[in-house]
Amino acid sequence: MKINVSKIPEGGMVLKFERNGDWFRENLPETKPADFELDRIDIDCTARRMRENVFIKGTVATAVDMSCCRCLEMIRLPIRSSFQYTFTPPPPPSQDEVELNAADLDFAYYEGDVIDLDRVIFEQIMLQIPIKPLCAESCRGLCPHCGIDLNTTSCDCRSEILDERLAVLKQFTTQHQGKRSC
Repeated sequence: MKINVSKIPEGGMVLKFERNGDWFRENLPETKPADFELDRIDIDCTARRMRENVFIKGTVATAVDMSCCRCLEMIRLPIRSSFQYTFTPPPPPSQDEVELNAADLDFAYYEGDVIDLDRVIFEQIMLQIPIKPLCAESCRGLCPHCGIDLNTTSCDCRSEILDERLAVLKQFTTQHQGKRSC
């Protein structure tokens, strides 16, 4: 969604539009395929202009389908994010280094007379997608030995199977348990 800055009325404007999962996938880098799916993305925002500055405040709502990182079951997670940005024309080029602060995170530049809201919406969704999604906090995951889903069934695998590469450390701790010094 592109907003023409000069066409924003004095009292501001309300924007309601939607995007779909195909739009989102098209914006992903080609080098990294997505391991999740999005349905409809609803966007609701307001835009106000004060001279050349534009203030945009809104919400993005969607749902993401992905697999639980512990048990690999498909889950649907609702995503809702509020955002607020101040857009301004870019400053003249400078050779000085500029240190960003927290207030700069809600600040962006627009080129010409157009603000591209698609970048903002894509960013807001990406920030809300969990890195390690869980179907539930109590998810027990899969058995590391037989692969059975421990949320639905139990198995008879021994939980104390020791990695042979660490066997030397087990001997080390047994030998030195009584030799602690203060």
